[in-house]
Amino acid sequence: MSTLLLVLDLIGTFVFALSGATAAVKRRLDVFGVLVLSFVVGNVGGITRDLIIGAVPPAAISDWRYLGVSILAGMITFWWPAIIKRLWSPVLVCDGAGLALFAVSGTQQALAYGLNPVMAALLGMLSGIGGGMARDVLLAEIPAGLRTDLYAVAALAGAAVVVIGNCCISPQSR
Repeated sequence: MSTLLLVLDLIGTFVFALSGATAAVKRRLDVFGVLVLSFVVGNVGGITRDLIIGAVPPAAISDWRYLGVSILAGMITFWWPAIIKRLWSPVLVCDGAGLALFAVSGTQQALAYGLNPVMAALLGMLSGIGGGMARDVLLAEIPAGLRTDLYAVAALAGAAVVVIGNCCISPQSR
């Protein structure tokens, strides 16, 4: 995996983990519940992507840094939730950032594994919405990707831009 993709993946993992931890703190889960939700939300989109494209074991399980950034996000949120809350509207901003980062990195990884452009864009969308959907399911809510206007469409649009950029601009595509 290229350094840029790894960095995008870790940043996406961190912001999605913040989102999961913030939702867990709001629901008054204990530290273990916050850390579990932080890991699941930060990593389920990437794990799903990796399993589908055949990148096994998934990076989130084989590389300690994914667990590390998830735990860090969970601990920061659990011990200092007021800081997270003051910095931004936590769940929505973290979801938006994670959605964008994972849609881009997920699409790039799918293209790197040779998937056709349409399937790569769909996998990028799945990478982007997977963590938020897992968070909502674990907290017994209807997933935002199924109820929030254009949430999944925004991820698909971002993934499509990556595919178009890769096909039209990339020298390898010629």
